[in-house]
Amino acid sequence: MTCSIREWELSDARDLSIALSNKKIQDNLRDGLPYPYTEQDGADFISAMLSADENDTFAFAVTVDGKVIGSIGVFRQGNIHRQTAELGYYIAEEYWGRGIMTEAVKQICEYVFSKSDIIRIYAEPFAYNAASCRVLEKAGFQYEGTLRNNAVKNGKVVDMKMYSLLKEDI
Repeated sequence: MTCSIREWELSDARDLSIALSNKKIQDNLRDGLPYPYTEQDGADFISAMLSADENDTFAFAVTVDGKVIGSIGVFRQGNIHRQTAELGYYIAEEYWGRGIMTEAVKQICEYVFSKSDIIRIYAEPFAYNAASCRVLEKAGFQYEGTLRNNAVKNGKVVDMKMYSLLKEDI
């Protein structure tokens, strides 16, 4: 099953709301997302991504056979980290474990490195999210260490792992 990444369209809001109205997905993401996630929430997110500075925000829909199944984005950091960007992603549960997200991660990293001055892309999955860690490793990211007691998720203090990919690595 092959995937592609493409620019968001407002018509993607419904598919986005279906994918994100899943507690298993939200348990692996940062806080702040409404639950359930409505079509209007999706439209608001898509509008924000489409109007964002395209030199700082690289946000795409993840698609399989033309259907939106998830989201992936790389977000430039500031100040001394201005050539570093953070990666975030998710896909609908029924597509887990098929190598789709690994392919999407490779695609967005190649895009960002070729279209910007970004030299480092990093991700910080929760340490308990072994599948996300595997995605990063299969996409060529290097494990840099564990960020101990780095977040509070669902009322629990949790570790996160730090992974990075350098422009020179690809």
